[in-house]
Amino acid sequence: MLETYPQPISLDRVQLASTIDIIDDCAEACTACADACLSEPDVAELTKCIRTNLDCADVCATTTRVLSRHTGYDATISRAMLVACVTACAACAAECGLHAEMHEHCGICADACRTTEQACRDLIAAMDS
Repeated sequence: MLETYPQPISLDRVQLASTIDIIDDCAEACTACADACLSEPDVAELTKCIRTNLDCADVCATTTRVLSRHTGYDATISRAMLVACVTACAACAAECGLHAEMHEHCGICADACRTTEQACRDLIAAMDS
């Protein structure tokens, strides 16, 4: 979709599109992990994990929407969203990591969050260069 944008974009379109896809995949992983946690017999012990999953999914979803818009582009807002995404993904990866040995879905989610955190850091670096 970014290739069809008629005006110049100040970021590499391939890196931007890849980062958007990675963030979107993370939102899906976090939502699915929260749902799986709700089905676990020890759900009460997973309350913080569920909340962190849902917060991360929301931040990721909002970040993809902001990064997908370029008319009247404001790098300050995009950077702030990427920083928020890094923060949410780091928190979610840490929390899911605590449960990964017992719940496979938490391990998958933690990996998705770590990948997303790095992709966001890389895009921030590209914005700053």
